[in-house]
Parts: sequence; C-alpha cells; structure tokens
Amino acid sequence: MKKYSYVGVSFIVLIFGIYAIPKIVDRIKDNGIVKNDRLSAVNPKTNTILAYLETDAIKRKFPKFALQNQDSLVITHHDFKGKVTVVDFFFVGCPTICPKMTSNLVNVQNKFKDRLDFGIASFSINPKYDTPTRLKKYAERYKVTHPNWHFLTGDKEQVYNLARKGFNIFAEENEGVPGGFEHSGYFALIDKQGYLRSRYDQFGNPIIYYRGTVSLEEKIASNGEEEQISILMQDIQKLLKEDGGSRH
Repeated sequence: MKKYSYVGVSFIVLIFGIYAIPKIVDRIKDNGIVKNDRLSAVNPKTNTILAYLETDAIKRKFPKFALQNQDSLVITHHDFKGKVTVVDFFFVGCPTICPKMTSNLVNVQNKFKDRLDFGIASFSINPKYDTPTRLKKYAERYKVTHPNWHFLTGDKEQVYNLARKGFNIFAEENEGVPGGFEHSGYFALIDKQGYLRSRYDQFGNPIIYYRGTVSLEEKIASNGEEEQISILMQDIQKLLKEDGGSRH
C-alpha cells in the first residue's frame, strides 16, 4: 500500500516540476522575482511611516551653517526651524543635472506655494562664482516665488563640509567633467524639528535620499530610474501633518 502511495506522490511532484520549473525560470529571466516579490513586501507608493536617519544610533539633524542667500541676507539652519525642508546641492553654471533638479523643485514649490511651514535650501558648490547677484538671477530665471526657498553661497569649506559630512552627499571639483564640478542629484528631506527623514524602501530600509533628476513628466529615465518627485511630495505632506502644522 505504501509503495503505491510513494509512486503517487512522486508522480505528482514530477508533474508539478514539469509545469512549475519553466515558469520559475521565465520569472528569473524576466526579472519577475525581483520585480514582483519586492512589491509584495512594502510598497513605497503607499508607505505611511517615515524613517529617522541615524548615525551610531543617533538621529541626524540639519547641520549648522551660516551663508548668504540670493538677497544677500545671512541665513542659518535656525531659519528652517518649524519648516519641512528640502535640501539640494547645485551650481549656477551646471550644464547637466542641475537644471533638471531645479525644475523639479519648482514643481515642489508650486505644490506647497501656500505653506509657510515649508522651505527649500539650495547650496551652491561653486560659491566663488555663485554670488548672491548670480543666485538672484538664477532664481528669477526659474520663477522661484516661495519666500522660504533660499539659494545659499559663502565659505567654500563650509559648503563642502555640509555636503560631505552633514548630509553625506557627494560633491567635488573636477576639471574633467562639464562645468568643472560634479555632485549627486539627490534631495534630502528634513522635518520641522530639524531631523533628516525618508520613507522606507521595499525591504524596510530607509531610502535616505530622493532622486532629483527625473521629472514627473518623464516618469522613467532612459537609464531605467523612476521619478521620485511624486513620493517626495507625498512625504512632505506627511511631515507637514505630523504636528498639525498650519498654513500660515
């Protein structure tokens, strides 16, 4: 009796293998396991909890700074207290990713144009050239209207320490690249208390930064990267609501 049972079970396993193995192979070939199984974990589009970014179990905060903005006013980290803030690093003469990043931030600005508890800090990595006057013209060119969007320039060492140590965002001078400078095209997100925040990825890890070089209209870049401006806007809205912040 047991002999026939074993034969029956073996037959079922054999039939399953004949049917299932080609399907599994096809999924691997098509990257289906990566694509579909990751989505079954945590969907970043519907993620509602934002992580605190930590170093050695200590929550990271907006680094201290004092720089001039496009109106020649001294702006410090204190000016962003009580505001949900997006941070980026750029330079006026950038011929590659900066125009895309700034255009994407204009869309973010327009989304939150009535929120005075929202701000943007754009730090120039070419402060020698990017004077307040040039930053003012740059802001006007992109139709920057939000009163809390500050284009910041000043001491070069301070700016690079902010990028590399404060935010861990790559930035350096490089004569071999267009424009003479290179940097990461990421946006950092800071809550009203000054803590760096981000949503979780599909594996439950903080994404840390938001991709700033792919537009809402593009959706997916030629290199396959998906836009993250939409999820950045969603997460700004979540942080604005965290402590019941007002519009004015």
